[in-house]
Amino acid sequence: MNAEAAPGPDDAELALEEPPPPACVLVFNASDPSGAGGLAGDVATIAAMGAHALPVVATIVMRDTAEIFDQHTLDADAVVEQARSILEDVTVSGWKVGFLGDAETVGAVAEVLSDYADIPLVAYMPGLAWLDEDKLQPYLEAFRELILPATEVLVGNHQTLQDFLLPDWDSERPASPRELAVAAAEHGTRYVLATGIALASKGTEQWIDNVLASPQGAITGEKFERFDTAFVGSGDTLAASLAALLASGSELQAAVGEALTFLDQSLDAGFRPGMGHVVPDRFFWAQPPAEDGEGEAAGEPPDEEPPPAAPDKNRGAPRRVH
Repeated sequence: MNAEAAPGPDDAELALEEPPPPACVLVFNASDPSGAGGLAGDVATIAAMGAHALPVVATIVMRDTAEIFDQHTLDADAVVEQARSILEDVTVSGWKVGFLGDAETVGAVAEVLSDYADIPLVAYMPGLAWLDEDKLQPYLEAFRELILPATEVLVGNHQTLQDFLLPDWDSERPASPRELAVAAAEHGTRYVLATGIALASKGTEQWIDNVLASPQGAITGEKFERFDTAFVGSGDTLAASLAALLASGSELQAAVGEALTFLDQSLDAGFRPGMGHVVPDRFFWAQPPAEDGEGEAAGEPPDEEPPPAAPDKNRGAPRRVH
């Protein structure tokens, strides 16, 4: 008589033995064939931050590393179906919204977001000067009225945010981060992270400020030396890294500081895959250390000690964009 096999663990016991999954961030953004920004950039950034991206294609952008030529919008129902399908299966800890294509898709995405109001949303507003005016204005209006009320942090270049939030601004001075935050708060957004704020030059060095602000004033930020090159994908990188950090449970101010440092290092290690702009290297930290002599060949002195994990925000170190 054969002995009965010992009962094995059931599915519930196996589930208890599995390590918890990384935080999952659902991203609505454009498909970008250059890999610089859009969903490709978001996936790389979120992975580099130790989280897991759930990418939903909102529109398809025709572009290279130098410029955007056109887009092919998707049916809004198809965008919603992508999101609803994965939301029925996976627990989401954070949202990131990038370029959504048109006003109809903005409305459809906003409807999905409204069902998960307790999940933090980071929204990124890119420069959209390439869009036809008859499509641009309805898009911006829909984004103001439907996405901003659900947004925890709105991220964007200082000038882009000023044009978006304060279209009638006529002062000779630029709007302050606090003034941008006040304008965003009128639509329900809690914080604004404005980047690329020009500061006075220090000799031959030029610096830019990046400030997180609420309607009460500036909260935190980082100053970095301006790069002497043009990038593509930097805004998506910052917003995606911040979304991943918030989804993983980081406190806002600490997350902003870490995201800005990550962006600065990604740009510092950026590369030029084509004939256009430089693309951030989100996996700079995974590259092997430089061999002896590489620094001299590039015109840089060799490092006597390994560089620090986080760069000094006021450093004047050489930029290594290649």
